[in-house]
Parts: sequence; C-alpha cells; structure tokens
Amino acid sequence: MKAISATKATTAKVAGARGIRATCAGRRSVSARAVPLPDLPYDYGALEPYISGDIMKLHHQMHHGTYVKNFNGLLEKQADMENKGDYAGLISIQQAIKFNGGGHVNHSIFWNNMCAKSDYVEPSGALGKKIEETFGGLEALQTKMSAMSAGVQGSGWGWLAYDPAKDSIFVTTTANQDPLVTKGDFVPLLGVDVWEHAYYLQYKNKRPDYLANFFEVVNWKDVEARFAAATA
Repeated sequence: MKAISATKATTAKVAGARGIRATCAGRRSVSARAVPLPDLPYDYGALEPYISGDIMKLHHQMHHGTYVKNFNGLLEKQADMENKGDYAGLISIQQAIKFNGGGHVNHSIFWNNMCAKSDYVEPSGALGKKIEETFGGLEALQTKMSAMSAGVQGSGWGWLAYDPAKDSIFVTTTANQDPLVTKGDFVPLLGVDVWEHAYYLQYKNKRPDYLANFFEVVNWKDVEARFAAATA
C-alpha cells in the first residue's frame, strides 16, 4: 500500500477522523476513528545517497509515527470532550491538534514528493510552463525555495504552493508543523521538511547541502499531479 499521495486524499483522511454514531437512545455522539501511518511508496534506502536509509527509517517510523500516535490520542480526547460538552477543554487542545495533525499532513505530502533518482523527471506540461513564467525556470525556483527554506529559524517547512484565487504559484515557509492551510486558502504542491531530524544524521548543521540534494530526488510527477488537481 502506498502512502497518501495527494493533498485531497490526505485532507479527506484527516477530516474524516471523527465518525458519528447513533446511540440506543437515539442521541448522536462523536467517536474518534484512528488515522493510520501511511507506508512509503519506496524502500527506505531508495533515496540514497541523497537522503540515507537510516534517516528515512527513523523519520518515518519514529517521528511521523509519533505525530500519528499523538494525533489519534488527541482526536479521542476531543471526541470525549465534545460528548461531555467540555468546550473549554476543546479549546485547550487545539494547538496540540494543529501541531500533531499538521505533522501528519505535512509528512504525508513530503514522502510522496520524493522518488528514487532513477525515477526523476523534470517538470513539464502546465506546471513546467507555470514555473518558467513565474520563476524563470526550474533552477531559479530551486534556488529561491532553497534560500527561503534554509532561512527558516528553528524548525519548519518550505513550500511550493498554488493560490487558486490568483491562479499563481509561489514559494513560502511555515513554522514548526503548521500545515500550509494556516497561511491561507493555498494548495501545497511541494514541501520540504527542514526540521533537524530530517537531515542532521547525514548533513549535521549543513541545511543548505541537504536542500540541494533534496532537489535531486523530487518527484515532479507527483507535484504535477497536485497542480493538475488544484487547477482542474
């Protein structure tokens, strides 16, 4: 089974994490439905030498796995609070839901945004044209996205995003595990994790080197599919 491969699929799973069931008395109460940790669409070592298999295994199983575990626990707690009418409690856990849920959403995009070097193909078609019009070419996009992502203070993400209102693409960043939706009604096309756990075992404190090699294994076919879905 492959990891979640499109933003809509990811969002649907997260949005559907709370099910509704009817009680014997006819009352409707909220129940939590577990969000699974998605499998990767490739082996842990498939991105070497650009990203090591050890990093990928640790990153997927331990870091993403922890976000999923915590997110599920919070969804259960949220369902219980809703059933009890504990509105103050509901408010108190929203930041934790954003952090852990965002970690799940962001990583689910990230895994599919990458592929083995042997499967690498530069963007073409509508996305390729948009990149050329907006940035002046793929190399210019990569330079700008790398610079912005390298400049993230502490932990966060770099993004290539689509703005439906302007029919435009742009580069931006988010802090911590904030998903792109926290910045507006934008569609994430390509995301890169710049938390230290994504690269430190291999690149130490050389974040720019990690970013340069990340672009060697970008799955532009996946990015093109996201762009096509967003502009359909």
